[in-house]
Amino acid sequence: MANKAYKFRIYPTKDQEQLIRKTFGCVRFVYNKMLAERKETYEQFKDDKYHISILTEYEHKPIPKEIKAIVGLDFAMDSLYVESEQGEKANHPRFFRQTQKKLAKEQKVLSRRTKGSARYEKQRIKVAALHERVANQRRDFLHKKSCQLASRYDCVVIEDLNMKGMSQSLHFGKSVADNGWGMFTTFLHYKLLEQGKHLVKINKWFPSTKTCSNCGHVKNVALSERLYSCECGFVRDRDWNAAINIKNEGKLMLALP
Repeated sequence: MANKAYKFRIYPTKDQEQLIRKTFGCVRFVYNKMLAERKETYEQFKDDKYHISILTEYEHKPIPKEIKAIVGLDFAMDSLYVESEQGEKANHPRFFRQTQKKLAKEQKVLSRRTKGSARYEKQRIKVAALHERVANQRRDFLHKKSCQLASRYDCVVIEDLNMKGMSQSLHFGKSVADNGWGMFTTFLHYKLLEQGKHLVKINKWFPSTKTCSNCGHVKNVALSERLYSCECGFVRDRDWNAAINIKNEGKLMLALP
């Protein structure tokens, strides 16, 4: 048996809306206790929108697919990933960055409003709507990209990255959050699993960037170097080279030729 969740927006009547609000009030303590990380979002963005989530149980016995088509993905801060086959990039639109100036402007207006006033509430909703739009755009993009990969390949190989640590140590907090790599890999994993396909994670310390995908020679590569140039004569975009190495390492883990 397997579980599958569905989420739908609903449109309650005025009486139903009042009952929903009362119910929210009754369960707020438990809600905040169990979902502490969502508390701030709940308090700031509680909307005139309602959604219902349904978790179902169904018989699901996916037949494991023979691995014929395999791809490696190298994480890229600016474009989400670079894939091993043609060096194609996901070309992530970076929705938060696009909206950042407008968001900063609206938040500045909000800071000037008197908290609790009608004008403050109106502006707060405006800011919340911008945040929601960015989140929806990002989620939709990640769903589409993960769906494309899960349809095209039998196995996807990625690095087992610590995104939280990366955002803190390299001061890439906003960029990592806007990129959405963690959400992307979650989507990718369950989409592959549903079809009997595979997501393989290789060790994060594997020197994918430093290794020549042509001869296996390992050398140091500066962050400023966008081309990987090896003494064997092999030259390739550094991220594409890394993606090929990630794919090859995944094949070794799976004992594939």
